[in-house]
Amino acid sequence: MALDKEDVVKIAHLARLQVADSEIDATTERLSSILGMIEQLQAAPTDGIEPMAHPTDAVQRLREDVVTESNHRDQYQSIAPATEDGLYLVPQVIE
Repeated sequence: MALDKEDVVKIAHLARLQVADSEIDATTERLSSILGMIEQLQAAPTDGIEPMAHPTDAVQRLREDVVTESNHRDQYQSIAPATEDGLYLVPQVIE
């Protein structure tokens, strides 16, 4: 699919892009080549090929969901300047 200059101007307007008049020819050529590559990809035979979620179709190894750290909250809050109901109290900075 080849684009012409008017198509590129319309696309740029719809995309709210400013394309200088001196760049319209080069932009038209680049967009036409991109659309050509897309046409080549669409022409590839894909009958009988199942879609994949990931190109390597790898399975992620998962670890056991077990607690590896102990709870040190009371120890940490014992050295804090001010705490209340398990929360750290800080000075108000926004009035």
